[in-house]
Amino acid sequence: MNSFMSWVGGKKALREQIVSMFPVNYSKYVEVFGGGGWVLFHKPPGRDFEVYNDLNGLLVNLYRCVRDKHEELIAELKYVLNSRVDFKRAKATLAKRGKKSQVKKAALFYQLVRYSYASALTSFAAQPHDIWSDFPLIEQAHRRLKDVVIEHQDFEKLIHNCDGPETLFYCDPPYHNTEKFYKNIGEKGFTEKDHIRLRDTLFGIEGKFILSYNDDEFIRELYTAPGIYIVETSRLHQMRQRYEANSQFPELIITNYEPFERSRLQPEQIALF
Repeated sequence: MNSFMSWVGGKKALREQIVSMFPVNYSKYVEVFGGGGWVLFHKPPGRDFEVYNDLNGLLVNLYRCVRDKHEELIAELKYVLNSRVDFKRAKATLAKRGKKSQVKKAALFYQLVRYSYASALTSFAAQPHDIWSDFPLIEQAHRRLKDVVIEHQDFEKLIHNCDGPETLFYCDPPYHNTEKFYKNIGEKGFTEKDHIRLRDTLFGIEGKFILSYNDDEFIRELYTAPGIYIVETSRLHQMRQRYEANSQFPELIITNYEPFERSRLQPEQIALF
């Protein structure tokens, strides 16, 4: 199924490939940098214990409201208008200090995500969109998230807390040299030290990890190590598509296990696990 929202760096285009590279055996799935949750929503539910995490408090609050208070959230969104005036009002209201309910904050934030250019929250997109068409997606997401644990932790703390031999971590951190875009959406800066800290944390786990990154020399050097697999891939470059048809954005998928074991098994073998 699709996510109920778009988000900067979302993995809609790569979700099929990423899920196909999951290991056969794991019992806990942890999405460390949750974002739009495209991989979580695409993977089959009900076969493992699932955790969604993100450091953006507004994003985590939205997910919790979709899981626990979706009817209230939809009611709050029913009279939202797709207009520059409403967009600016929502942005100003969300930025104001003062007590707001979880549902009110979630509705304001969702309005900014849906009506901002490239879901970056900063400028009005001026594109046609009926927010009522999102309500079935929110209802589907509510059902999908009902058994998902939603966390709001730094990645290192989360990984240490969730680690074990049967844990699979999917990590989609801010890409190297693109961290400024995440500052624009109200997140704390992700520094070069954080990229190194993530590598060191993942190299020390008992479980397995699958990691998506931009194809960058710094990242290649970080993860070139025994027992680590680096797979080259690409997706359509959405921004460059406007002036260069079929332009590709090179990416890497990195694992600490053999990434094609699932594809080598027959369907009946996979069904046994």
